[in-house]
Amino acid sequence: MRAAIVQLAYGDAETMPERVERVCALVRDVAAEHRPDLVVLPELWGPTGFDYRRWEGLAEPLDGPWVEAMTQLAADTATTLHAGSFIERLAAPGPDGRTLANTSLLLTADGGRTAYRKIHRFGFGSGEPKLLEAGADVITTQIASGTAEPVTVGLSTCYDLRFPELYRQQLDAGAQVFVVPAAWPAARVAHWTLLGRARAVEDQAFVLQCNTAGTHAGTEMGGRSQVVAPTGEVLAEAGVDEEVLVVDIDPALVTSTRAGFPVLTDRRL
Repeated sequence: MRAAIVQLAYGDAETMPERVERVCALVRDVAAEHRPDLVVLPELWGPTGFDYRRWEGLAEPLDGPWVEAMTQLAADTATTLHAGSFIERLAAPGPDGRTLANTSLLLTADGGRTAYRKIHRFGFGSGEPKLLEAGADVITTQIASGTAEPVTVGLSTCYDLRFPELYRQQLDAGAQVFVVPAAWPAARVAHWTLLGRARAVEDQAFVLQCNTAGTHAGTEMGGRSQVVAPTGEVLAEAGVDEEVLVVDIDPALVTSTRAGFPVLTDRRL
């Protein structure tokens, strides 16, 4: 399976419509040149991950213009597109009384759509916890791999990476690949790379991490997107600027790693 990790860089001067147009053109170019089976974009690259003040005004429902643009992009490029995440306007308030969620979308070329609402909200009582509903569902889905067998992927977002129990549940649901879009700041980027390797090693799965670069809302982003093998080997790592990683991954390596070092069969909890 060929994956393209699109690490976007942007600042506050670029509007959301301008960025959507630019990103669509970039993804079309990547798809034409590399023919990936899967393209991954970062978390909240449209409304920006740290500019909380803009979220209410840029929120959209699941049938809004951003979702329509990403759905069309998946169809135009004939690929499976993890579009990153957006601020979803919910049809009704959730258990916490919030009407917004941080929702990521996995879109197939034929119109299929899988949504994941971020379970772990970052902000320690402000930011996401104050503004957003928490997701409640562990999401895995199968995607085409470029081979005869589909691949089971688990969906999570940014801060979720710090909570290994989520990935154990995805593992138990059959996940072979974890896809993690993020807006992870430079101040803690060492944790980003370390935790990605840890999730890969402990679950013997591929980890595809797509971070944001640039500076927005006064926060410098960390970049360092990476693809990690089930063995913990880093197959590709980006720098701190806008960059595209194109990596061929073999799902059979998940099976052989788990068989060759069967640590998962010794789980007792």
